[in-house]
Amino acid sequence: MHIRTCILFAVLTTSIHGTRAAEADDWPHWMGPGHRNVWAESGILERFPAGGPKVLWRTPIAGGYSGPAVAHGKVYIMDYVTSDDVEVANFERKNFAGGSERVLCLDESSGEILWKHEYPVSYSISYPTGPRCTPTVDDDHVYTLGAEGNLICFVGNTGEVKWSKNLPVSYDTKTALWGYAAHPLVDGNRLITLAGGAGTHTVALDKETGEEVWRSGTASEQGYSPPAIIEYAGVRQLILLSPDHVRSVNPETGVEYWSVPYEASSGSIIMSPVLCGEYLYVAGFSHRSLLLKLTPEKPGATEVWRDKRKEAISPVNVQPFFEDGVLYGLDQSGELAAVAIPSGERLWQTPQPLSERRRDSGTAFIVKQADRFWMFTEQGELVIAEMDKDEFRELERTKVIEPDNVALGRNVVWSMPAFANRHAYIRNNSEIICVDLAD
Repeated sequence: MHIRTCILFAVLTTSIHGTRAAEADDWPHWMGPGHRNVWAESGILERFPAGGPKVLWRTPIAGGYSGPAVAHGKVYIMDYVTSDDVEVANFERKNFAGGSERVLCLDESSGEILWKHEYPVSYSISYPTGPRCTPTVDDDHVYTLGAEGNLICFVGNTGEVKWSKNLPVSYDTKTALWGYAAHPLVDGNRLITLAGGAGTHTVALDKETGEEVWRSGTASEQGYSPPAIIEYAGVRQLILLSPDHVRSVNPETGVEYWSVPYEASSGSIIMSPVLCGEYLYVAGFSHRSLLLKLTPEKPGATEVWRDKRKEAISPVNVQPFFEDGVLYGLDQSGELAAVAIPSGERLWQTPQPLSERRRDSGTAFIVKQADRFWMFTEQGELVIAEMDKDEFRELERTKVIEPDNVALGRNVVWSMPAFANRHAYIRNNSEIICVDLAD
C-alpha cells in the first residue's frame, strides 16, 4: 500500500458541497465540481499537436502529493520544503529534523505567486515528500490539511489565516503511517474531516470559526478515505470509510444511520466510497472489497459480497469511476480493469495506459470529459482514451512533465491534476505547470 495524493476517490450525486454553479469551469477541490471527476467544459482538443500541447507557464515548487485547486482566477497548491532525504521505504516511519509546509496561491493566468503561507513541520510518516490533500476552495475561503494534521482556513484573496487547528493535538491522537490524506469536505456551514481519536474518527467544524459542531465514531486508525455525501432513501447520508467499518451518518448531526463491519489490510483504506446506482462499493489493499445494497425505504445497507480476490478491484492511488453499470479503476496490481456491478465480474483488464506489463500500484488518474476519458499517468503523460464494457482504447498520448519522485524503485509523479479553463494544472516535486488544452 502506498501513499497517494491523496488520492484518490468517489463518484457522488450532484449535490454541491459549498460550491456555486458559477464555478462550473473551475476545479475548486479534489475531483472537481460536485466531487465527480467530470470535466464539463467543451472546446477541448481532440488530438495533441506535434511536439505536445503548449505549456503556458511553469512555477518552481517543492515536494508534495497535493493536487492543485483552481478557482476565482487563482491556483492553490501545497508543498514541503526540507533539506532531509525523504526517500523512505513503504511501511517505514522516520523522524526528520524538520522542514516547512507551504500553501501557495498563484495567479491562474501567469503562475506568479500572489501569496504564500509557511509553517514549520517535522514529519514522522512514510513517503514524507510532502502534503497529500488538495486545497478546498469555498467562496472566499480556502481550507488546507497538511500531512501531519495541520488544518487551516485562509481568506483566499489575501492569505490571511482565519483559524487553524492541529488535529492530533486537538483530538489526542497520532498521525497515521502515510499521513493525513483524506481531503476535507465542505457541506453547508460545516467542514467535515477525518481526525482520529476516541469518538472523533470524523469531526464536523464550523467552517467560519473552526469550532466543533459534532464528532462521530471510533476506529483503530483514521484511514485515508475522504468522506462522501450521497442522497438515498430520501435523505442525505455522509458515508465514512475507516479501517474497521463503513458507516452512514447524518451530515448535519453526526448521528449514525447504519454501520457495516469492514477490515482493512494494514489500515490501508484509501478510496472514497462509490455510489453505483442502488449499490455502494468500497475496497482497499489486499483484495478487501465490499459491495453493499442500499435500502430504499430508509437509510440502511445489506452486504452483497466481499473480498472477491480474482474479481472486483483493490484501488490504491486512483479513485474509481462508475458509469452505466460498470466500475473502471486501477487495481493495486497496476492493471486497469472494468468491473460489472453488482456481479463484481471483471469484464476486461489491461496494463495500459501505463505500460505493456503491469506495475505494482501503477497510477493513472481518471477524469471523464464529453464522450472520452482523460488520464494522467505516473510517467507524467496525458492520455486520451475511450472505455466501455468491452475494451480500453487509447486515442492520444503525450508527455508533459518529468516524474521526479521515487516509489517502488521507479520514478513517478503521484499527484492528480486539475482541469479548468480548458487547461490542465499539473505538478511534480519541482514545478507546477499550466498546459493549454483548448481546441
